[in-house]
Amino acid sequence: MHTYEQALQAGKQFLLEHDDYLVVSHVQPDGDAVSSTVTVGWLLSCLGKKFTMINEGEIPQRMRFLWQADTIVNMTEHPPERKYNAIICVDCADFARVGLTRHYFEEDAVILNIDHHPTNNGYGAVNIIKPDAAATAEILFELLQRFDITWDKEIATAVYTGLLTDTGGFRYANTSPNVMAVASQLLKHGVDGPYLAQSLLEELTLPQIHILNKALSSLQMSEDGKIAWVVITPEDMQECKAANEDLEGIVNYTRNIRGVEVGIFFKVINDNAVKVSMRSAGKIDVAALAQTFGGGGHVLAAGCRLEGKLEDIVQNVLKQVRAQW
Repeated sequence: MHTYEQALQAGKQFLLEHDDYLVVSHVQPDGDAVSSTVTVGWLLSCLGKKFTMINEGEIPQRMRFLWQADTIVNMTEHPPERKYNAIICVDCADFARVGLTRHYFEEDAVILNIDHHPTNNGYGAVNIIKPDAAATAEILFELLQRFDITWDKEIATAVYTGLLTDTGGFRYANTSPNVMAVASQLLKHGVDGPYLAQSLLEELTLPQIHILNKALSSLQMSEDGKIAWVVITPEDMQECKAANEDLEGIVNYTRNIRGVEVGIFFKVINDNAVKVSMRSAGKIDVAALAQTFGGGGHVLAAGCRLEGKLEDIVQNVLKQVRAQW
């Protein structure tokens, strides 16, 4: 069993010995996924390496200020013309999370897997997995420390963004002493903390307000008040002119209701598929629950994608949640 330090050294070796990398994060990327992608890109550029940053879909508008984030290829619009042999996956809890970008991995591709999800099964040739890290960005901070590079405000801002968003503004249980120590170091490099908190966590677009209104009007509770859930359909999305990024944080409203143990957000993808996001107040391990459905995540925040009709999926998920009491 490799120690974490050995894993960091193996990761460093991987970054030094290959060239022409494909850097990938999970589908529907959040703050940690985007910031981790550009952080790896920045490091590779410091090392004089060739690399392409890619995602299955679009990078959220509010993340595009990050270093080179506007150069992350949206595979759905601009599919690559070839395959890659050296792959770096960041913040992907399992291999399926890379989505359709896997079509651009050579059959014998070597993968560096950098992640903080406890459900990660170590699918890389080299795996840097630290389940008690608050964000993949926290792991990358420690990896970057092992290179002879000069930190600047841009890279510090990228790493800080991953920490800020995955800790809910340094409020969640994953806000460890190490997280605060790293944040402190990053602020010394000139990161504008208040600006990032405002633009990434507080600012809302009008479509966001409209889709939140839709979600909350669909709110239902279990009889004992321990489970709350909301539903959003493609029609709701269309009506509100909302994008996927506008849905971030909606699930938290369900969990934040006093007395609720598990909050759930059902997002209907089409007539036969639903994305399920779950949040726990602490008594229930939703990562274990999501894994039974083929998903994954963290003890307090996890998700999965299920095939079938919405009504059946809702009943099935509620049944499984109730079985946890």
